Amino acid sequence: MTTRARTRLLAGAMTLMVGAGLASAVSAPSAEARAATDRVYSRAMHRSIPVYVVPANRPNAPTIYLLDGLRAPANDTGWLINTNVANFMRGKGVNLVMPFGGAGSFYTDWQQRDPKLGLNRWETFLTRELPRYMKSKYQSDGVRNGIGGLSMSGTSALNIASRHASMYKSVASYSGYPTVTMPGFNQGIQMSVAEVGGNPVNMWGMFPGGDWFANDPFLSAGNLAGKWVYVSSGTGITSKYDSAINPGSPNFDPMRFVQMVPLETAASISSQLYIARLRTVGVHLTTHISPDGGHWWDYWQRRFKESWYTTYKPSFFGGAGGNNNLGSGSLGSLGSTGSGS
Repeated sequence: MTTRARTRLLAGAMTLMVGAGLASAVSAPSAEARAATDRVYSRAMHRSIPVYVVPANRPNAPTIYLLDGLRAPANDTGWLINTNVANFMRGKGVNLVMPFGGAGSFYTDWQQRDPKLGLNRWETFLTRELPRYMKSKYQSDGVRNGIGGLSMSGTSALNIASRHASMYKSVASYSGYPTVTMPGFNQGIQMSVAEVGGNPVNMWGMFPGGDWFANDPFLSAGNLAGKWVYVSSGTGITSKYDSAINPGSPNFDPMRFVQMVPLETAASISSQLYIARLRTVGVHLTTHISPDGGHWWDYWQRRFKESWYTTYKPSFFGGAGGNNNLGSGSLGSLGSTGSGS
């Protein structure tokens, strides 16, 4: 065999070997499940609920349930539309679960079916049906659970965690309203439900009767003793991310100002009152009341990531966290936003 022939033969063999290796690498199936939207049937609500799951890709993993805001779309979630938290949580060894829908529901069990918002039994779905599904399909451990939400669902997350304290290790509220029955806040909640077409009487009955006081996180805060809790809000006074709500900015938008600033100011007052209550309870508390901040996703994305490190992660895996005051904002006589123990 000539030298040239031997060279061609060797080159051909190497090509076959490399090609085989590449083919093997390309065709090898991945054992890692990708994030996907599942449809989970709720017997309580007589319908399937779309749920976006970022899987932990390992058995017996913890789970974070992350809820949407007042205008939650039926077939998506603001967390996917406006943030990158799904990508952020990949590889963390935790299931991230984001239900779609629930607009105006406060993710609670309503007393009656509503002509506009339908049958709402979200508390049952979130605390019974969805966890069973996660354990069955994704082998979640069913023990190390966290729950969080923004604005409307910040209230919901604290309420659900307080009412089902044995189920959750951690809870986070981003710009929520946990003082449900205090003057001004119960009216605000009723107006919010009405804003999306619902009748708040169908939710918890006629205030001050019905189930209003049974769904006030401020009153049930004692149930969170020993838990990991994160509470954040801005003050509504300007925004580093949205110049449209800054009165001195050339981009100032009066309509956006009216929409965003009062909501965040109210969230700040409510959150700081709740923080003061938590200090008497004995929780692993992290607070972040920033001196600025509008009622929008720029802040909530950052606060979620912060709460992962200070609250969710240590509640699941141990380690340092909690007992942090990460902001410097306060409103008048409400004083410091320092943390409890």
